[in-house]
Amino acid sequence: QVQLVESGGGLVQAGGSLRLSCAASGRTFSSYAMGWFRQAPGKERELVAAISESGRSTYNADFVKGRFTISRDNAWNTVYLEMNSLKSEDTAVYYCAAGRSLAAFTTGNDLDAWGQGTLVTVSS
Repeated sequence: QVQLVESGGGLVQAGGSLRLSCAASGRTFSSYAMGWFRQAPGKERELVAAISESGRSTYNADFVKGRFTISRDNAWNTVYLEMNSLKSEDTAVYYCAAGRSLAAFTTGNDLDAWGQGTLVTVSS
């Protein structure tokens, strides 16, 4: 099973940018679709973005369209979340996850691995 470690979170002012990284261990990274979820204090976890095994297809939640971009580098076993024009409501713990397909992220089923999370705090 793949193991995931996120990095890149921190404190940023509103309007600023951050890039999150999720490094995966194991040789099977390219066989997984990957995605990012977030959970703000007192709120349920929500899907932010996901990307197919090859990287050719992506899904982005409506609330991040035009601001966040998900990408992956299968040679480096890493998935990224580039976040621009950050808002205070983007403050959350961001989690990386591995799934058996892109559909796994929208259904919530067949998600095989999770990272420990990285905190993003956006100050207004």
